[in-house]
Amino acid sequence: MTSVAAITTPTSVVAGSVSALRVFLVETRMECIRLLRAPSFAAPIILFPLMFYALFGLLLGNNGHPGQEASRYVLATFVAFGAIAPGLFGIGITIALDRDRGLLQLKRALPMPPGIYLVAKMITSMVFAATVSIALMLMAAIVGKVVLELVQWATLFILAVLGVIPFCGMGLMVGTLVKGQAAPAVLNLIYLPMSFLAGIWVPLSMLPHFLAQLAPVWPAYHLAKLAQSVVSGNSTDLLPHVLDLVGMAALFFAIARRALRKLR
Repeated sequence: MTSVAAITTPTSVVAGSVSALRVFLVETRMECIRLLRAPSFAAPIILFPLMFYALFGLLLGNNGHPGQEASRYVLATFVAFGAIAPGLFGIGITIALDRDRGLLQLKRALPMPPGIYLVAKMITSMVFAATVSIALMLMAAIVGKVVLELVQWATLFILAVLGVIPFCGMGLMVGTLVKGQAAPAVLNLIYLPMSFLAGIWVPLSMLPHFLAQLAPVWPAYHLAKLAQSVVSGNSTDLLPHVLDLVGMAALFFAIARRALRKLR
C-alpha cells in the first residue's frame, strides 16, 4: 500500500519536498564538475584567451612599445573574447549531447522546477567566464603593467560575466538544431570567424571594407566595444551596443525555445 501511494504521489508534492534553491545548487555543481572533468572543454576555454593575450597583448605588444591606452584596449578586447567560448561551447555542446542521449526528456520527467536545468548551465558558463576574466586581468596587471581604476576593474569583470549571456543563447540555439557529433564543428565555424570578423584579433581598419561593415552583426563586436568603453572611460553611445546584445540574446533564446518545443 505504501509503495502504491509513493508511486501515485503528485509530482508537485515531490518537488515541494526539496527547495528549488537546493535543486539549482546541486544542478549547477554537477554541471561545473561535468565540464571540469572534460579537459578538451575546460583547458581550451581557459587557456586559449590567456595564450592569445600573452602573444598579441604582451609579447607582440611590448615589441611595439604600446602606451597605457593601447594596453588597456587590448586587455578589454581579450576579456570580451574570453566570454565567448564558455557560452558557446559550455551550453551548445552539452545541450546537443544531452538531446541525442535522451537526457532532455529525462530532465522533463524529473520533479525539478522548470528552467533549473538551463539556468544551471548558464551560471556554469558565467563561472568559467569569470575565471577567464580574472586570470586575464591578473596577467595584465602583473605582467603587462596595465593600470586601471578599481571601478574599471570591477566593471570589466561584471561585463565579462554578464556578457556571456548572448553567447549562451547562441550556443543553446545551435545545440537544439544540430546533432551532438556535429556541434563542436559547427560552433568552431562560428567561434573563430566571429572573433576575427568582430575585430578582436585584428583591428577592423585592417580588414576589407565590406567585412568591417559586417562587424555589427556579431555579438562579440558589441561586447568588445562595451569593454573598450569601460577601460577608456568613454561612456557615450553605449546604449546601442547594450540593446543589440539584448536583442540578439532574445532572438537566440526564442529560436532555441521553439526548437525545444518540437522535441516534446
